[in-house]
Amino acid sequence: MLPDLTAIPSDRRLEIEREFDAPRDLVWLMFADPYHLSQWWGPAGFTNPVVELDLRPGGRWYHVMRGPDGKDYPADSEFIEVSPPERIVYRNRQLEAEAFGTNPPPSFLRVITLTDLGNGRTRLTVDAYFDTAAGKDAVVRRGFREGVLESFDKLAAHLTTGAGK
Repeated sequence: MLPDLTAIPSDRRLEIEREFDAPRDLVWLMFADPYHLSQWWGPAGFTNPVVELDLRPGGRWYHVMRGPDGKDYPADSEFIEVSPPERIVYRNRQLEAEAFGTNPPPSFLRVITLTDLGNGRTRLTVDAYFDTAAGKDAVVRRGFREGVLESFDKLAAHLTTGAGK
């Protein structure tokens, strides 16, 4: 069950958005299809050699991002809400993986919203909600915003390849 997101203070919230020259159904497909998701998810230079996706409430999204140095960064999330083609809500599970040493990323809620802007354009918004302001600050210091924006760059490039058409 989702908390009241409007009650979460602004110091525990982070919003990132970008507009794409692609219809909403196509941008949705880029999230809903593991092949496409593996092509663009993650910061510049990262790949996704392992992607398991069960896009439904209670379903799992497990992926391993591989850094440019060959180091693997596992991520395991559970979907809370899936409303095609406009909204996905999920929370990553806390990982104690060696890849993160003694500083694994905190668990936090993400809301992905796809807004149809008309004329074949879509606004993609990622809202991240943190349990504490310190958790948000830690994720920001890790480069979360920059990594998401780099993912969006990769998504834009993937969309120009004719993906999903």
